[in-house]
Amino acid sequence: MSAARKLDDAMALASADAVGVCRRPFLRKVTDRATGDITCVPIPCGSTRARICPACADKARRLRMQQCREGWHLVDDPLPPQPDDDNEPEDAPDDADSIEASERRTRSTRRLEGFPDLPKVQPDHTSVGRTFTDPRTGATFRPSMFVTLTLPSYGRINAATGAPADPNRYDYRAAALDAMLFSRAVDRWWQNLRRCAGYKVQYFAAVEPQRRLAPHLHAALRGAIPRSVLRQVTAATYCAVWWPSVDVVKYDAARGDRLPQWDPVTLCYFDPETGELLPSWQEALDQVDIEGEPMHVVRFGRQVDVKGIVGGSEQTGRAVAYLCKYLTKAVAETYVNEDRPDPAYEAHIDRLHREVQWLPCSETCANWLRYGVTPKDAEPDLIPGQCTSKAHDRECLGLGGRRVLVSRHWTGKTLTDHRADRADVVRAVLEEAGIEPPEARRLAADVLDADGLPRFIWEDVPVEQRNYTAAIARSIRQSGVQQSGVRRPE
Repeated sequence: MSAARKLDDAMALASADAVGVCRRPFLRKVTDRATGDITCVPIPCGSTRARICPACADKARRLRMQQCREGWHLVDDPLPPQPDDDNEPEDAPDDADSIEASERRTRSTRRLEGFPDLPKVQPDHTSVGRTFTDPRTGATFRPSMFVTLTLPSYGRINAATGAPADPNRYDYRAAALDAMLFSRAVDRWWQNLRRCAGYKVQYFAAVEPQRRLAPHLHAALRGAIPRSVLRQVTAATYCAVWWPSVDVVKYDAARGDRLPQWDPVTLCYFDPETGELLPSWQEALDQVDIEGEPMHVVRFGRQVDVKGIVGGSEQTGRAVAYLCKYLTKAVAETYVNEDRPDPAYEAHIDRLHREVQWLPCSETCANWLRYGVTPKDAEPDLIPGQCTSKAHDRECLGLGGRRVLVSRHWTGKTLTDHRADRADVVRAVLEEAGIEPPEARRLAADVLDADGLPRFIWEDVPVEQRNYTAAIARSIRQSGVQQSGVRRPE
């Protein structure tokens, strides 16, 4: 590639970032059968990581901010009418990120020792919380809450760097397991909170790393809940994981061990040296039942930050911005100084990544072969250390699920509905500024020609014909932000 071409590409990327258009669009060729015109259409990549595409990541963050703001202080209840089955909506986790537990097995319902019991409250079928009247002014308020949950300590942290003061005494194993199972503990917390709050609490939450890289939860809760109840629920919530032990590594390629091999007859893996079948997942769980001890227990830390938020106040805007602040960054890069990287902090990231790389993330994880167990629903060619879950990636450090958790009845709208609302706002602002916005369906694939067939034919652009610099330049010219100077909606 010539120096001039590299310069043009660099200028195009810099201009895209400055104007706010996608820097790595997907290119499609659209042929108009009626006129014969061929148009190259750039489609935004939709990345949520600023490192990959700042414009698309910022757009996704602003969309989440709108979603958070719209549902936080609703007055009209978006809940549907009371269903016939009273048990289904109260206790079932309703977030898309909830992880299904393994096949139900008969266990004692006795709570683990060391955790207090939960209070029992008769629930109401509502999601908007109570109103309060100021006796002096007569004004009515419907407050909501901003809650932060953390995980316990794994060792002393250097406050200046965020790295452990003594890495040899830091419990990386517990930190890694807590990160990979964090979503299960959060699901349990929502269930317990709804049982104790007296109404069907709705939430918008973001999972983010603390500086020490342990995940914590920022949650906007609709309605007011006594702080004592929130702290009681947090102290009583735990998630016991009844999995086989991971204390002993039985097969490790790094030390020269031959890895287990697949048997197509029994649909299990076997030891290549002895030919003995590894325990199936169900057999391994049977042994856990005999031993009677969970492999790991996730609990929350003592620090529970609770703030009351009144709708329409300045606090609301600040809290929404803070809640969505780090959504455009990966877990491992949130606090990294790229200009002056800290060796101790990089070593901390690497050490935590080694743990999450080799520990099992779920019942079906290939890493179970390291511990001499055939994973649940096993398939051929599983290799320890090569599980496809992004929880094992260095940039995720155990957090394999979604970073944004939204309850089903937060706004009564889908994310697509919120995206359409934002498009309507932009279109109205452009029209008010005297700029005619482009027709949204001008190249739609379902527009028919006179013969009843689709008028516009969409195809991939051949690799040799792709010109991303020209496509970015076209997006910049079409950008309503650049043409009008109109500020985008927050």
